[in-house]
Amino acid sequence: MNVEILPDNPYLLLTPGPLSTTKSVKATMLRDWCTWDDDYNAIVQEIRHTLTALATDSPGYTTVLMQGSGTFCVEACLTTAIPRDGRLLILANGAYGRRIARISQCQGINHLVLDSGDTSPPDSALLASTLAKDLSITHVAMVHCETTTGMLNPVKEIGDIVARFNRVYVVDAMSSFGGIPLDMADIHADYLISSANKCIQGVPGFGFIIARQDLLAHTEHNARSLSLDLFDQWRTMEEGNGKWRFTSPTHVVRAFAMALEELAREGGVKKRWQRYTANHQLLIRGMIQMGFTPLLPAQYQSPIITSFLSPDHGNYEFKEFYTRLKQQGFVIYPGKVTDVDTFRIGNIGDVHPEDMTRLIQAVKTSIFWRHKTKI
Repeated sequence: MNVEILPDNPYLLLTPGPLSTTKSVKATMLRDWCTWDDDYNAIVQEIRHTLTALATDSPGYTTVLMQGSGTFCVEACLTTAIPRDGRLLILANGAYGRRIARISQCQGINHLVLDSGDTSPPDSALLASTLAKDLSITHVAMVHCETTTGMLNPVKEIGDIVARFNRVYVVDAMSSFGGIPLDMADIHADYLISSANKCIQGVPGFGFIIARQDLLAHTEHNARSLSLDLFDQWRTMEEGNGKWRFTSPTHVVRAFAMALEELAREGGVKKRWQRYTANHQLLIRGMIQMGFTPLLPAQYQSPIITSFLSPDHGNYEFKEFYTRLKQQGFVIYPGKVTDVDTFRIGNIGDVHPEDMTRLIQAVKTSIFWRHKTKI
């Protein structure tokens, strides 16, 4: 396939997704596919098997693909996995943990939130004492990489506690799966949720839920939505050899299959994690040398996205800083922390250490407030 017909993108997306993809991933979408075709359904089945294998070497797990954004998949998982008489405990330390709470509120899921604030990890001792006292709690959910800040939460430590109290563990691995090594069985995750346009480096349009098959098989009639019924989607894909219940995002699925091939060629999740880590380390070192301060201490920081405190100068405006960087080929993200002014720079996607070196040079020439005030 000739991918040179595609023009170069005018900038790199240094965001937590959608992110910069390869030309070959984009070029794959130039072909149309029929949702009923055996060739297409075989691609779907191969994707499902590959994702399951990436999640764990242990038997007894299955993958379900679901149309929509990552939030659609979180909602599908929660509203199918949790029965009407269940109770969900949510560990939150950012916007996406709180979004789980918002979904629960909208869907009438009985829930409890333990919020540790934007810059602190979950309180494992409080979790253990809460599970010991509240026997009505059936499920526990948390975000692995909270891209509000870049916080990498201790999914293994939390999973050990959840397993000890025999509760069901739901992990939102939206921005970490495929980019940070993990094993579902090792961290005791019963459900793991992610999206096509994150570390696998596909494009937006669908997400996926990897689940313990024995648990998923007992969720029939739990769903509070027709289109987001995870059980029914799984059953249809199993019985239909890759068939979706409703129109599937064919072009996006085919692009994702190419992205999985490219992940394998790169050397798998470990190699990709090493590249992202190298990107992050170059970024941190260069930004600190220019006087910027990371929001999080190093022990909490993921290699996925990095938050920096906005410069405390009257001449600084994020919008102008953003525009100057965009003109030089880099798009960054505004901050999302509620009580401090920040901006964020992503390290994932088709981004390499040489790109981060170029970014550091672009930042140096974009610090317009230095003309009047020193950092």
